[in-house]
This record gives sequence, C-alpha cells and structure tokens, in this order.
Amino acid sequence: MRYRDWIFLLALSGLGMALANYIGAGRAFGESLPGILILLGISLAAVALDRVIAIRLPIIAYCSLIGLLLACPWSPVAGHVIDAANKINFTAPLTMVGSFAGMSISNQLRIFVRQGWKMLFIALLVMTGTFVGSLLIAQFVLELTGTI
Repeated sequence: MRYRDWIFLLALSGLGMALANYIGAGRAFGESLPGILILLGISLAAVALDRVIAIRLPIIAYCSLIGLLLACPWSPVAGHVIDAANKINFTAPLTMVGSFAGMSISNQLRIFVRQGWKMLFIALLVMTGTFVGSLLIAQFVLELTGTI
C-alpha cells in the first residue's frame, strides 16, 4: 500500500477511535485527540520503518517497539505520551477492531465449514489453552509480586 492509503486508513481509524471514545467513555474529542494523534503517529512511523529496515517484522512489532521506546522512563517525552494515552478508553476502539475482524472472517465461513469438525475441535483446544495459559501466568505473577 502507498503512504497515502495508510494515512487515509489511519485517519479513518483515528476518527473511529475518537467517536468510540466519545460515545463509550464520554470523553470530549479535544481531550482524547492528543493521545489519538500520538498513537496514529506511532503507527505511521511503524509503516515507514517497515519500508526502510531490511528486517522483515510485522508492522505491529515496529508499533510496539516505538511505543515502548517513547513511553520508557528515560524517554524525554514519556510523561506526555503516557498522559495522552491515559485519556483514551481502549475498550471502545477494541470493540470496533473486533467487529472488523468478525466481518473479515465471515467471508471465509464456507472454507471453515468445509474443514469439518476437526477444525472446530482444534479451535476449542487453542482457545482453552490460551485461556488456561494466561490464567497460570497471571496467577504466578500475582503470587510473585505478593498481590494475592
């Protein structure tokens, strides 16, 4: 995709995040705008890094690295980045992402049905394993930190 396409998609995502944050969390557009712009800037920088750096990583990896570097304690902009991001209710945009994922999967439902009951069984095992694995890690970390 061209940069123009990425900018259009990121602007559309930013508008959706602002709207979801306004409706879901009751935050004013002006209040959440700095955080949204920072997140969109991180995303655009990740797209640019993906094109410049020869190492083939997913764009989400570049987003994570840039976000971590900007929010780490020794970053000069960490306070501003964290304060701006704290004004965004992330559950509202995630609802939008989940609906987009559901729509994209619905186009491939026939292929999924053709796979048969084995695929459903494997999907249940994967989801259960992910849940139980997350549960065990959370239990271990909470006990290690003395929270429980």
